Amino acid sequence: MRFQAPPSPSPRQPLPQSAPFAPATPRLPGVKGNFGYLGAAPERPFNYMFQPPAGTPWQNCEYALHPMHVVDARATAARPSIDREGYELWDAPSAVADFADEAAILRYYYAEAAELARWVTGARQAWVFDHLVRRREAGRPALGFGRQGDGSNPAAVGRVHNDYSEASGRRRLDLVLTDAAERARVERFAIVNIWRSIAGPVVDTPVAVCDARSVSSRDLVPTEIRYPERSGEIYLVRHAARHQWAYFPGMDRHEALVFKQYDSQINGTARFTPHSAFDLPDVPADAPLRQSIEVRCLVVFE
Repeated sequence: MRFQAPPSPSPRQPLPQSAPFAPATPRLPGVKGNFGYLGAAPERPFNYMFQPPAGTPWQNCEYALHPMHVVDARATAARPSIDREGYELWDAPSAVADFADEAAILRYYYAEAAELARWVTGARQAWVFDHLVRRREAGRPALGFGRQGDGSNPAAVGRVHNDYSEASGRRRLDLVLTDAAERARVERFAIVNIWRSIAGPVVDTPVAVCDARSVSSRDLVPTEIRYPERSGEIYLVRHAARHQWAYFPGMDRHEALVFKQYDSQINGTARFTPHSAFDLPDVPADAPLRQSIEVRCLVVFE
């Protein structure tokens, strides 16, 4: 029996530029969120994280809200990877019952987070070097940098940013590993953020992460962050339509979002994962306010 191939379809003619139609773009399930990208700024932007000195502005740059589609990362066919997209969600229950207990965080949660960081990244060693508990403000005011007044009550951050720049990422290794001989043996290291809800499922202002592959180095702007006792450097981010955002709806206490903030390896892995809080649409006024803890952890691979 002979088989005959079906006739080839006639070649499709390109649509004229004035055509009133266009192919639909596939879109994964998700929501629309407004994200505070860096707008007009001088060569080196700065932001104060506490009440600035009299006569000094809080910031010397502007921000612009851009609506972006935020994919439901629970609905994606492929599980995100910390070395590809820059983030992963893990089921990682904590033994800490009360995250208002600072002693319990330092004694138990730091050890849990370090173990999780090693497990997720495949690193040899891990050191948690700081943490921050954030609470969404009553009335859900417009999102900013999450620091007002003396900065003692951190709130959700609605500015698209990455916690470390190329320079401050390298400097963090010196701050964590103070032994010069131990530091000299390090060939590759990274900094990861571990984010967790501490008050039940998040229903109002989740954190979203931007696929590291969709971010160009041209989008990242070194910015000075000023505290009472020191200054640091982060990346703020300029808007680009190509940015691909995702979040995990309803994150609960037993889950931890681990995402890359710096990697000393230049090629072949996610290095920077911009992130931001955003307000979900149509949140009931009486919905519980988001509360979360984040820890930053340095991991060493070799």
